[in-house]
Amino acid sequence: MTDLPRPFDAAFLADPYPGYARLRAAAPVHRIALPDGSPVWLVTREAHVRAWIADPRLSVNKARSGTGYRGFALPPALDANLLNIDPEDHLRLRRLVSRGFTPRRVESLRGRVEAAAGRLADGLAAAGGGDLVADYANPLPLTVIGDLLAVPEADRKPFSGWVATMLAPEHPGQIAEAVDLIHRFLVDLVAARRAAPGDDLLSDLVAVRDGSDRLSEDELVSLAFLLLMAGSENAQHLISVGLLTLFRHPDQLAAVRAEPALLPAAVEELLRHAHANQMAIRRFPTEPVEIGGVRIPAGDTVLLCLASAHRDPARYPDPDRFDIHREDRAHLALGQGMHYCLGAPLARMEIAIALGTLLRRFPGLRPAVPETELRWRTSFRSRALRALPVTV
Repeated sequence: MTDLPRPFDAAFLADPYPGYARLRAAAPVHRIALPDGSPVWLVTREAHVRAWIADPRLSVNKARSGTGYRGFALPPALDANLLNIDPEDHLRLRRLVSRGFTPRRVESLRGRVEAAAGRLADGLAAAGGGDLVADYANPLPLTVIGDLLAVPEADRKPFSGWVATMLAPEHPGQIAEAVDLIHRFLVDLVAARRAAPGDDLLSDLVAVRDGSDRLSEDELVSLAFLLLMAGSENAQHLISVGLLTLFRHPDQLAAVRAEPALLPAAVEELLRHAHANQMAIRRFPTEPVEIGGVRIPAGDTVLLCLASAHRDPARYPDPDRFDIHREDRAHLALGQGMHYCLGAPLARMEIAIALGTLLRRFPGLRPAVPETELRWRTSFRSRALRALPVTV
C-alpha cells in the first residue's frame, strides 16, 4: 500500500491553521495517516463537517471500526460514556443524566464560580502575576466541577494531570498508566458516593432512575469520567487561550473592557476561533458513504476537523480574524444534535466569569514573556497552552 501523507508534523502542530487552509483548499476530504500511522479520512470543509457531525450513518461506537481503530484503549468502565455510544443507548443515558444536570443546578453555581474566580484573582494580585494556566485557568473549572461531583480537593489536581498526560503523553507508555490511575480513582469515587450519598451531582446519578431503568456501574464511572474530563479540560484551555487571543487583538480587548455585556459574544467567537478541540470524536461509517465526492467504506475512521471548519471562508467571512461582533456565531465547538454538549451552559458561564473577573480586576494585565516563548501542547487532537506567564 502506498504510504499515506502525514500532515501532522512539528511545523504543522506549531501553528496548525495555515496547514488546515492548504488542506481545505486542496480538497474537502483527505486520506492521511495520523502520527501513530493509523489511516483516517480527514474532513476539512465546514459544510461537510456540519452536515455529517450529527448524521447517524457515522457511528461513534468503536465496535463499528472495520480497520482496528488504535485510539485510547479505555477500559469498559470509562468507555460507556455519551461520546462513545450511538442513538438508542445515548438517548437513554442522556435522559437519565439530564435529571441531575438541570439548568437550575447550573445557574445555582454562578455564585460559586464568581467566588472561586475572585479567590484565584486575589492570588495573582498578591503575587503581582503568575502563570495564568497553573494559577487560574486550570484550578477554576476543576474547583467548580469538583464541587459539583464532590471530588475531594486533594484529588482534583492529580486527576487533571492524568487527563493531560492521557491526551498529550511525552511517550506512548504514559497513556496506559494515566488511564489506569483515572479508572481506579473513579471506581473508588463512585463506591464512596454510593456508601455515603451527599448533596452533589454524582450522588444524584447514583440514585437516578427512570422507572426500572438506572445507570449501571460502568455507565456511572464512565459518566463521572466524562463530566470531570470535559467539565474541566475544555474550559481550562479556553480561558487561557481566550486571554491570549484578546492580548493579540487589543481593539477587541478594549471593546470588552469598555462594555462587559459583550462577554457572551466574545465567548462564542472564542469557541469558534480558538477552541482547544481540533477534531470531533472519531466516527465510523455504518455503510459506505460519500462525503465531498469521496466514497468512504464502512468501518473506516473519519475525523471531522472542527478547527478547519471554523476557519472556512466559505462559511465565515475573513475567518482568521477574531471578531466579537461577528454575526454568524453558529460554531460546532460544543457539538450538534444528539451529541451537543450537556455541560455547554456551565462552560459558557465559567469562561465568561473567568475572563470578566480578570479584565475587571486587572486593567494592566499583560503577558510577562514574548509570545515566541510560549509552549503549546503537541497534539493533533487539541491545541492548548502549557503556560501563560502574566503580570498584573
